[in-house]
Amino acid sequence: MTQELAAVAEPKQASLLTRLNPLRGMNLSSRFWIALVIVAIVMLLGLAGFVYPTGSGEKVGSLYDAPGNGLLLGTDNFGHDVVAVLMAGTRTSLIIGLVAGIVATLIGVAIGLIAGFVGGWVEELLMGFTNVVLAIPSIIVLILISISLPQSTIWSLAIVIGITSWPWTARAVRAQASSVATREHIDVARLSGARLPEILVKDVLPYILSYTVMAFVLQVSGAILAEAALSMLGLGPSGTDSLGTQLHWALAFQAVASGAWWAFLPPTIVLTLVSFGFLLLQASLDEVFNPRLRRGKKKQMKKAAARRAAEARALAEAAASAVDGSSRTRAGESA
Repeated sequence: MTQELAAVAEPKQASLLTRLNPLRGMNLSSRFWIALVIVAIVMLLGLAGFVYPTGSGEKVGSLYDAPGNGLLLGTDNFGHDVVAVLMAGTRTSLIIGLVAGIVATLIGVAIGLIAGFVGGWVEELLMGFTNVVLAIPSIIVLILISISLPQSTIWSLAIVIGITSWPWTARAVRAQASSVATREHIDVARLSGARLPEILVKDVLPYILSYTVMAFVLQVSGAILAEAALSMLGLGPSGTDSLGTQLHWALAFQAVASGAWWAFLPPTIVLTLVSFGFLLLQASLDEVFNPRLRRGKKKQMKKAAARRAAEARALAEAAASAVDGSSRTRAGESA
């Protein structure tokens, strides 16, 4: 009997542990942890520049000194320590990516929510404008706006990238908001007298929050790559090191032709890690938020079915024991 009660109590204890530790119920895959480690390494590389003994603008050698003599990756075309420049450039690129990702996500979510929830001519107008923006190549708009700016800074470049990369987020959010708008709790909110902004924030946005998080991750990755492309064309932030500007100067001073791999290979590797890490993080988050994409789903379903069958058998045996005991008691009383 004790074993039967333990079998019944085991799933209850598991559900309690899941409530106490939400990560147990999120089914985080190994891909998520690998992506998280990659992103954390890149962020630590950017933060390490604050404690690195050499500044990114400090001249410590001549043109393309090879690694050695206390310089882990040698010097760049200006005689600066490549490691110091790489740390400062990584930090700048991450800042631009985060700011641009926030701007693009806010604009895309706002337009998508209003278009998908309100519908009608409002949806047609907003989606028509979104389609027009999508039809224009974003890189051309970025180049034209960057050229028109008198002096490009980190913040201005991030905002420019953000306001040119929101349309696909708006389209994705609009589709999700349209499906949420037909649910019963929306009718209850309307009958209770809630206004449109309150309904959008409290009743619609929580249901599409997972898509918003994944869109933000992709926006950050895309913004970092967009900044690198602009900086390689000479349109990056003025007077600031970034991964793109590091590649720009390496190409301008013939680092590839001269065989100075330490000038162009490290920023290329960091950009690759950033892009791969964020894309892998987005894919793993999609598995977390969408149960249909979770790996090992069949195995988990078999385990759940076996657990339910064990619970049913335990309950049936307990009920049979109770019925048998009561019948024996009545037989003894009648005797």
